[in-house]
Amino acid sequence: MPDICVIGTGPVGATLALALADSGLEVVALDARAQGAILRGDRSLALSHGARLIFDRLGVWTPLAAMPGAVTPITRIDVSQAGGFGTVALDANDVSLPALGYVVSYIALQGALDAALERRRVDVRYGVPVDRVDATPSHARVVPTSGADALAARLAVAADGAGAGLAGIERVRRDYGQVAVIGKVETSTPHGGLAYERFTPDGPIALLPEGGHYAFVWTLAPRRAQELLAMPEDAFVDRFAAGFGRRRSDFVRAWGRRSFPLALEFARPAVARRIVAIGNASQTLHPVAGQGFNVGLRDAWELKRAISASPREAIGTRPMLDAYAARRRPDRWAGIAFTHGLVHLFGTDLPFVRWPRGLGLALLDAIPPLKRTFTRAMLFGA
Repeated sequence: MPDICVIGTGPVGATLALALADSGLEVVALDARAQGAILRGDRSLALSHGARLIFDRLGVWTPLAAMPGAVTPITRIDVSQAGGFGTVALDANDVSLPALGYVVSYIALQGALDAALERRRVDVRYGVPVDRVDATPSHARVVPTSGADALAARLAVAADGAGAGLAGIERVRRDYGQVAVIGKVETSTPHGGLAYERFTPDGPIALLPEGGHYAFVWTLAPRRAQELLAMPEDAFVDRFAAGFGRRRSDFVRAWGRRSFPLALEFARPAVARRIVAIGNASQTLHPVAGQGFNVGLRDAWELKRAISASPREAIGTRPMLDAYAARRRPDRWAGIAFTHGLVHLFGTDLPFVRWPRGLGLALLDAIPPLKRTFTRAMLFGA
């Protein structure tokens, strides 16, 4: 019987499997996709500096950064609100780091992780979607959708947000009634590693430096999103520039526009008998502030630490899982509360909200120790 079964080898599941590769434990990973396939297409991922450190330790960062155009450093972040005062300028120099974060191609990252899994000879079984995970006092029972024999393991780790039904774990969903419009924009002057988080009456816009252009994520009401998706390129660029106002106006073209609905989803609880959910299986966050993927990577790294600190016979037991859950609770719920709170705090343009909101931004920018503490929490978690 394997010690651990990881369900899903997307970036979070692959991180856990690689972190355990030299542990001496028997680890099996199941993935619904075919080997080498990318199920969700390319997209831009915002990685914190803390996430880079995890990939460094796994031997993934160097080959990833060597891929042309795969990694773009974020050295500064400009945070502002349209129609109101108050801005925050975050700078990597203020926290003595080479970058606050990095914009990474999902396809490039998945390719680097897949190559590392093969290089480290991790037992990955592709083309095995999972229907559900049951549990007994002694082991988890992972049941494939194909009707193949169930796999027993001391611990089942669900890292696939699309995933299976998990015995004892409820999935809670809160629909935001919003849509994310994503795409790429080109500017007439180089970005210089500067990212933006701009809160507009239509919704927040994240602008992420990527190669020689920007990737954007714009949160909108569904009807407004459809209007913008249907606009000719020139009209869309003009509307996009209007949202930025004086913060940036040199947008010259846009491409690759598409959309997806937004919701907060989280597992309650994140652990059950012989089962733990991490990454998107544990929490799927609003993209504002780019926290979701980084919280998921910290799930994987802290679970690896909890497993490594446990005797083999204790892996998957309730005391071990409860200790892991307690350790993750502050960071997990801080990520959920922070992104959910930003959606509501900046989701209204009423003057009695806009003024105190602007005052909060101004105070954060004016008090260096507070700003450094906030920045480090964004980069390394609570």
